[in-house]
Amino acid sequence: MANMKQQIKRYKNADKKHAFNVAFKSSLKTSMKKTLEAIEAGNKEEAVKLFNETASKLDSSVSKGIHHRNYASRQKSRLQKKINALG
Repeated sequence: MANMKQQIKRYKNADKKHAFNVAFKSSLKTSMKKTLEAIEAGNKEEAVKLFNETASKLDSSVSKGIHHRNYASRQKSRLQKKINALG
């Protein structure tokens, strides 16, 4: 472990950021799974509602630097295609 105060502070901040990123990714994955479950159940209204929340989280993850913009775009596109296939 470092002896300098600034480096100790950087370790603490990195740990906080890591914990936040892990929690955010977990909530995003859960949101995506719920959307997929609604699609598989054939409930289009619920799927659209959950998709809007998921898309918002994906956009937020891009703006926070957690995910790349292409990743978010790809995930939204895949979910939207499945919702559109419901009819």
